Amino acid sequence: MPMEPAAPHVELPRRYNAVVDLIERNLRAGRAGKVAFRDDDGAMTYGELAERADRAANALRGLGVEPEHRVVLCMLDTNELPAMFLGAIKAGIVPIPINTNIAPQEYEYILRDSRARVLVVSDALLPKFEQAAKDQPALKHVVPSSRLPRLFGAAQAQSDTAETTPDDVCFWLYSSGSTGTPKGVVHLHGDLILTAELYGKPILGIEESDIVYSAAKLFFAYGLGNSLTFPMSVGATTILSSERVTPALVSNILRTHKPTIFYGVPTLFAAMLAANDLPSREEVALRRCTSAGEALPEQIGVRWRERFGVDILDGIGSTEMLHIFLSNRTGDVRYGTTGKPVPGYRVRLVDDDGNLVSKGEIGELQVAGPTSAPYYWNNRERSRHTFMGTWTRSGDKYREDEDGYYAYCGRTDDMLKVGGIYVSPFEVEGALASHDAVLECAVVGAEDEAKLVKPKAFVVVKRGHKPSPELAAALQDHVKSKLAPYKYPRWIEFIEDMPKTATGKIQRFKLRQ
Repeated sequence: MPMEPAAPHVELPRRYNAVVDLIERNLRAGRAGKVAFRDDDGAMTYGELAERADRAANALRGLGVEPEHRVVLCMLDTNELPAMFLGAIKAGIVPIPINTNIAPQEYEYILRDSRARVLVVSDALLPKFEQAAKDQPALKHVVPSSRLPRLFGAAQAQSDTAETTPDDVCFWLYSSGSTGTPKGVVHLHGDLILTAELYGKPILGIEESDIVYSAAKLFFAYGLGNSLTFPMSVGATTILSSERVTPALVSNILRTHKPTIFYGVPTLFAAMLAANDLPSREEVALRRCTSAGEALPEQIGVRWRERFGVDILDGIGSTEMLHIFLSNRTGDVRYGTTGKPVPGYRVRLVDDDGNLVSKGEIGELQVAGPTSAPYYWNNRERSRHTFMGTWTRSGDKYREDEDGYYAYCGRTDDMLKVGGIYVSPFEVEGALASHDAVLECAVVGAEDEAKLVKPKAFVVVKRGHKPSPELAAALQDHVKSKLAPYKYPRWIEFIEDMPKTATGKIQRFKLRQ
């Protein structure tokens, strides 16, 4: 087994602007002419990115936006999004990239909660803001993306840099809000490069020669690191696509653009393996794949490796921690686990009373590390609950084995107690998913006639299989053959599609309802 890398020592200067760091390191290295981003319409070099970011900074200043003001970016993944995001930060303005797939009432809430002065929005998304942008006291300008070339053209090509420090507020990301109101997660100037130094370089192993593609969009914490921070930290090239992510789209990108690093999520990997047009090993150039968002089922990782000869490095991160802090790594992949802590981060498992649990026992995962958000905007109660000094609550239940690998057991709110014993829904899902007929599944708690909680499974079957009482019984027997008998699902309900968030996470609260 390979030696654990030591945590890199990263000391940032007292005067520090995240964008100056990410852009200037590439210009100093002679990469001005190298492609930084390639979207559906063409390429943008590092030199062009530097100029566009400067023009974006000056354009925002021209709209009356001052340092520490907020700017909401509801933009599809095109070359304009990194330019706007980086330009705002260089000017000391706080950009807030937001989900392009949520409801208008959520947009209304985010605009009001953030008190954004400017909204920059892709033209295709403008109809969603017809009502959401009305009666917003702080909002001064709505800028459609089609107006950006004119704004950039009128702005100066060089921008002054705001005098910021590593501890200044840099950008926000809103949590998905899948089970409640979205929360504004505040991040600092030092956070971006730290994720690259702690995970992107030593664990992911990203290099200047890499071409990367992330199924997670730039407005997600996972996607932001994948597509912007990590490649810019070493001078790699990112493929962007504004289209909705489907197995067919990803397969086409893998064939045509030949990314060497592909960042996915479990549901996408499963859907691709079930698709008819999955590329062959010879058609792609993959050397590294990662997964996050939800725990990766063991059989998906094994089947992907058999197909492409490349392991999937499953990990867990969060919007609060900005990126992955617990991960498998190359040469040390143990499917069915989320691996070990990323050097630079500490994790612990605690019971309901906050006491450390023993190895083999289920506990709530808490993490400490330098990229933790300091607080949620305008939400003191949730901030106090989540951010406890140096420790941040993940809301996930985990179990550590004797070798130090951490296995996901479910969200804290999803855990089941059957006969007084905790049952991990993810463990039951893993057993179900290993059956040849199962494409996707989710397990929640349901009450029997005696009002006792038992596991209930929702199942989407693969093409070629039909739901039936016989199949349900076969699935129950399959789980009994792999787990303790009391863990098997007492009921199995077949459905056509799983309810999911925009990040691909299954919304179990909807299944419980």
